[in-house]
Amino acid sequence: MTQRKDVHGLLETLRSTGVVDSRTYAREQLKGTTDGVVYELAVGEEPAYVLKMDRPEEIRQVEQFYTAYADSRLLPRLLHADPAGGSMVYSFVPGTTHIHRGPKARWMIRLVRELLNKYQACPSSEGWGRLEAPRESWRAFQERSAEDASRTLAGILPAEDHERIRGLLGRISDAGEPYLLHGDTGIHNFVFHHRELCGVIDPSPMTGPVLYDLTYAFCSSPDDLNLDTLLAAYDVLHPKPVDQTRLIEETVFQLYCRIAICVSVHPQDLEGYLQAWPNWRDLIS
Repeated sequence: MTQRKDVHGLLETLRSTGVVDSRTYAREQLKGTTDGVVYELAVGEEPAYVLKMDRPEEIRQVEQFYTAYADSRLLPRLLHADPAGGSMVYSFVPGTTHIHRGPKARWMIRLVRELLNKYQACPSSEGWGRLEAPRESWRAFQERSAEDASRTLAGILPAEDHERIRGLLGRISDAGEPYLLHGDTGIHNFVFHHRELCGVIDPSPMTGPVLYDLTYAFCSSPDDLNLDTLLAAYDVLHPKPVDQTRLIEETVFQLYCRIAICVSVHPQDLEGYLQAWPNWRDLIS
């Protein structure tokens, strides 16, 4: 198992090969994935690097994402990747997640300019959705997401709302070319410093339309869930893949799925989402 790896032995190798500073030590174990572990590596009293250890395929996917968008100022700098050995090292991004994040329109605009506008098509992709479990089409991925959300939201949203979402699937299933996406662009993976977005961490790479990461980010917190905020971010997206009607439909679908995630993971945010939901739902009626 990844957790049983010899962290100190790996660190010694990283120091001796010059990947990290010779004074580097593992200061703190951070929250990792189900199978993986993550360590904050420090030099003196200052955090400098992050060491991630996980399954080889997981390391390979994250390496692919960081390499593809190495020119983004929001992503950590990849310093070392060893998929076969199940480890990677990247630069530490100082700041805090979730809190002190400033207006949503401002950090959404920076996210679009500094990351989403750099996304590249991957037409040779063998499927859609999560790289570890691709679907044969984008619609198949969406249908699975809608089914999962519908089960969670039974009794929370009225039956007619579930019907509206099912009716959307046919209209938003044409995704065009697949792009390599971050796949988890939520505030829990955004690093803020002085109320400005300064980093995007912990990708869960997938293939899909750029709109997925845009609407996922917008719906990832219950504050400023208004059309003006969404359009301010969409205005700087280039190229623009859809018209405003389709953008709203995509957002409603994403918000529906996000409310279901909120029920399971962030129940303290549920009231805020439920207040915003009727306004968005009615935009597609």
